[in-house]
Amino acid sequence: MHTHTLSNTHTRTHILQGRWDLGPSVPCSGPFFFLLALLFYMLVLLGNGVVTLSDPRLTSPMYFFLQNLSFVDLVYTTTTIPNMLAGFLMDQLTISIPGCFLQMFFFTQLAVTGRAILTVMAYDRYLAVCNPLRYTAIMTRSVRMLLVTGAWGFGLLCTLPPTVLAFLRPYCGPNMVRHSWCDLSSVRTLACADTSIDNVLSLSFAMVALLTTGVLILTSYFLIATSMYQMGVPERLKAFSTCAAHLTVVSISYSAASFVRIIVSVLYSALTPFLNPMIYSLRNKELRIAIRKTLASFRPAATSTVKAIST
Repeated sequence: MHTHTLSNTHTRTHILQGRWDLGPSVPCSGPFFFLLALLFYMLVLLGNGVVTLSDPRLTSPMYFFLQNLSFVDLVYTTTTIPNMLAGFLMDQLTISIPGCFLQMFFFTQLAVTGRAILTVMAYDRYLAVCNPLRYTAIMTRSVRMLLVTGAWGFGLLCTLPPTVLAFLRPYCGPNMVRHSWCDLSSVRTLACADTSIDNVLSLSFAMVALLTTGVLILTSYFLIATSMYQMGVPERLKAFSTCAAHLTVVSISYSAASFVRIIVSVLYSALTPFLNPMIYSLRNKELRIAIRKTLASFRPAATSTVKAIST
């Protein structure tokens, strides 16, 4: 199991003890987990990178929000998985105290921002199904930018206060954090001070983040379901197809978030960003074409590089 070691001042470093083992019956489990996590990480980078860099001519609001979600997933996984990969192969790693809290902040902030973008996408699906005639007029570029900016601001609002309060606490005792990264709740237990306020503050902001996004998403889909009830069968199938990819991603996200076991949180940090581009590309023909064009654009450059090396 990964463990992080905290020092007693903010100028020293954490020691990360990170070798994972399944026991004496599986002596090479560290390299096995390393290869497995590396494979997932490379697929996350490839899938979300291709979506982020997909054809700029795809200007519909859904693609705009999906590109932002893919960018969040890219950075989100990069905050923890490289450090986790090193932990699979080494007994001890070090990270500075500021680095630990920066990792803590970005991991939490990006997780909340991702859910906020999913909420924005639920609103986008609501407009597409329930108000299709005014959809283009309502979902203008300025509105899209405002919604995405609000999603990032919401993530910042829910993350910054608990992180700053945890950073200001003194750490003078045991400094071992038993987690795959600098997790806020794990680090807080090492503070040499009463953290009751910290616990209440963190729980409050966590409830705000989960309940606000969850209630808004449920409200959007309740209104969509009400509208679909009044449609004919062909219109219902079309509306369901419009929402299926987003509903699948939301279900995976909130189902994984309902568990608190460390191994589930590790899988969630890699699995959800890995599945997002796959689900959307499987459900959307235009996105599949755009991804193929993006991948094809890299082939001439690779061919030219090979020819230059051979000459």
